Amino acid sequence: MSIYKQVLGDQFSKLHPMLQKRYASLNKETFIGKGIMKTITGPKWLFPFLLLGTKYNLLFPEKGTQIPFMIINSPRIGINGENQIHWKRIFYFGKKERYFNALMSLDSDNKVVKDYLGEPSVLYADLSFSVTKEGYMYIESKRQRMVLGSIEIPLPMILQGIATVLEKYEETNDVYTIKVVVKNPLIGLVFSYEGEFTSDDIS
Repeated sequence: MSIYKQVLGDQFSKLHPMLQKRYASLNKETFIGKGIMKTITGPKWLFPFLLLGTKYNLLFPEKGTQIPFMIINSPRIGINGENQIHWKRIFYFGKKERYFNALMSLDSDNKVVKDYLGEPSVLYADLSFSVTKEGYMYIESKRQRMVLGSIEIPLPMILQGIATVLEKYEETNDVYTIKVVVKNPLIGLVFSYEGEFTSDDIS
């Protein structure tokens, strides 16, 4: 059973059938989606911070519209035997590639998904998963820690980037849609993107 099906429990059956298919198979199959980010936005003054993120395949300073991208979700087994899902998101700005990568696993005791962001990981977040009344997947980040090698330091709320993710399946166009917004309580918007993608096995 995939970590997403486990964390959602009875809610999983309320997801749109195509979202159920996408997330149920991730314990044994790689999902590859290709599409277009209609918008990628963020304040210009955060450029140095976001540029630093490129060294860890986490965030990037480029913005724009109609940006081609690819998402690859690959199942893995961690050194302790736990099921993991590697998230690789590639954004194509002309000949330049930018990444937003993470490694997820299940915290069954607290009923959240553990999300280690960057390569090597520099940030950790608990992720809360739920299903909207329309059958969409909704994800929200909770507790966060800075990762310094084997040391993890809890971040005060004022330093956190609170992420919300809404993923849908639109039957009219046969596409998955995704909207990600990252905000900080003090400065507001840090980063956001919104787009759509399809999979080779979308039928």
